[in-house]
Amino acid sequence: QVQLVESGGGLVQAGGSLRVSCAASGRTFSSVAMGWFRQAPGKEREFVAVISSNGGTTRYTDSVKGRFTISRDNAKNTVYLQMNSLKPEDTAVYYCAAGGFQGLAFFRRYAAAHEYNYWGQGTQVTVSS
Repeated sequence: QVQLVESGGGLVQAGGSLRVSCAASGRTFSSVAMGWFRQAPGKEREFVAVISSNGGTTRYTDSVKGRFTISRDNAKNTVYLQMNSLKPEDTAVYYCAAGGFQGLAFFRRYAAAHEYNYWGQGTQVTVSS
């Protein structure tokens, strides 16, 4: 049982930075992988980044590598996505999600939205050109 609430979205100029946060409630936060997905108007939900339950492993979609950084603070039940060098094509609603997979299963499941059990409501990120 995990509830997720995103915050920190907004309007930013191309080349700028933004950090979105996801606050989690529940007793099992430290045992789940946390991912960020995004969905632009008329597009399918897209995997962005994931971090393992203990923070030791991260993965990113190719389009954000070198620009975005995912992190988590299990003591605060919070996961973050630091977004730098933002581009207009990054404009989307950003969702955080929790998945109950770990170990070898992590590498098979992390990029698929349907593998995540809990989702936040999303926060809008708009990057102007």
